[in-house]
Amino acid sequence: MDQKLEMLRRVPLFAACGGREIEELGRLADEVDVPAGTELTHEGRHGGEFFVILDGAVRVDKGGETIRVMGPGEFLGEIALVDGGPRTATATTEAPSRLLVVGHREFHSLMDDHPSIRMAVLEALAHRVRNLDQHGAH
Repeated sequence: MDQKLEMLRRVPLFAACGGREIEELGRLADEVDVPAGTELTHEGRHGGEFFVILDGAVRVDKGGETIRVMGPGEFLGEIALVDGGPRTATATTEAPSRLLVVGHREFHSLMDDHPSIRMAVLEALAHRVRNLDQHGAH
C-alpha cells in the first residue's frame, strides 16, 4: 500500500490532497498486471478509468502517430476520470505493466464523500488549464 500511496501523491491532480484523502483514494485504486499489447484507452471512445504506471511502459498514440512512451510514475486518463468523455488518445502497453486503476464512478463517489478531494482536483485542473493558456498565448 505504501508504494501505491506514494505514486498517487505524485500525481499533480491529487497534489493538494492530504494524507487521509490519499489513503481513501488508495483504497479505491486497483492494482492490475496487464500483458504487452493491451489497449488501455482508445481515441474517441468514452472511458472513465485513470491509470498510474507502477512498472512497464505505455505508448500513447494520437491520430495514428506515437506522441510519447510513458513509464513508471507517469499517469493517463485524468480527463476522462473527471468528465467521463471521449478519450483524447489511444494508450497501449508496450511491455508487461503493473498499473493502478481508478474508475470514474468510484472516484465521483469519493469526491461526494470528501469535498476536500473535489476542491483539490478542481484546483489542479484550473492550474493545468491556466498553464496551457499561458503556453498557447502569443
